[in-house]
Amino acid sequence: MSHLPQKTPRRVMRLPLLLALLSTAVLLFLYGEKWLRAALLYLAGAGWARQLVTSFPPAWYVASRFVSGNTREDAIAAARALNEKGMQVTLDYLGESVSTAEEARAARDEILGVLDTIHESGVSSNFSVKLTQLGLKLDPELCYENLCAIVERARQLGNFVRIDMEDSPTVDQTLALFYRLREAGYDNTGVVIQAYLYRSEADVRRLIDEGASVRLCKGAYMEPPDVAFPAKDDVDANFVRLMQLLLSDEARSHELYAGIATHDDKMINATIDFARQNRITPEKFEFQMLYGIRREAQEALVRQGYRVRIYVPYGTAWYPYFMRRLAERPANLWFFLANLVRR
Repeated sequence: MSHLPQKTPRRVMRLPLLLALLSTAVLLFLYGEKWLRAALLYLAGAGWARQLVTSFPPAWYVASRFVSGNTREDAIAAARALNEKGMQVTLDYLGESVSTAEEARAARDEILGVLDTIHESGVSSNFSVKLTQLGLKLDPELCYENLCAIVERARQLGNFVRIDMEDSPTVDQTLALFYRLREAGYDNTGVVIQAYLYRSEADVRRLIDEGASVRLCKGAYMEPPDVAFPAKDDVDANFVRLMQLLLSDEARSHELYAGIATHDDKMINATIDFARQNRITPEKFEFQMLYGIRREAQEALVRQGYRVRIYVPYGTAWYPYFMRRLAERPANLWFFLANLVRR
């Protein structure tokens, strides 16, 4: 995965990376999780940090906890292993914000190939796509053309495509393309709502009327306080409020299907409690979690009879995804640092 020739001794390459990560640890100690998250999300978009991390082989060793591998074959193998544990899967080909139409079409072709491979292999998996990977920032019509090709192939194969949500400047365009697909007759697609955005309740209410398939998550991008809740407690409260809307009688009467995407025990327990209090059976919704994070919790939910779907990414463009995973939970950063020092 994106390894460069090791012409520089590892101990020399490791020093600036280790200093950068230790600095983020100091931020956590001095200022708390908010500042740590801000630092890591900054590093996710910093070219110099990307070069340092991806040129240091032990970084991939740790990143592979969260990424299934380089190739679609790696992803299919991971999906099959999760299926054997009673879990469903959504595969994701890593990459975002392409710079040319050719790159967007290449991403489209890879995803079409993966949909074929899913069908041929017999694994139980749908697919998630990022619209900036399909050319959203270059040309919305190019993106829509690529997206239609993917959703049409999925429909032919009896599969489903989840449209991922990215940072706040892309939300309106993402939802517009989702509704455009629905108007074109494609009902084998769903969308993602992020609880940290102020606008999300209004978006959820419209999606309920649409009877859509919705994945609810907290959100993993750096957002300004005029568009997103800055405090974790407020994000959590909004997550619970949106979860309850997505599982409400009204939502179910419109046949909305909800994926509750969280690793937070408080959010998981709030969902279970709400479902029990309202006699919502486990097949009416699912929990969604990320590959490599809280595996014991994933398996425990399956044992309790809940549907669980695991988001399984693959590909060489793993760095931004990896850094956002570090930003989400301090435990992920400590795992990274501990393995980095040992190697």
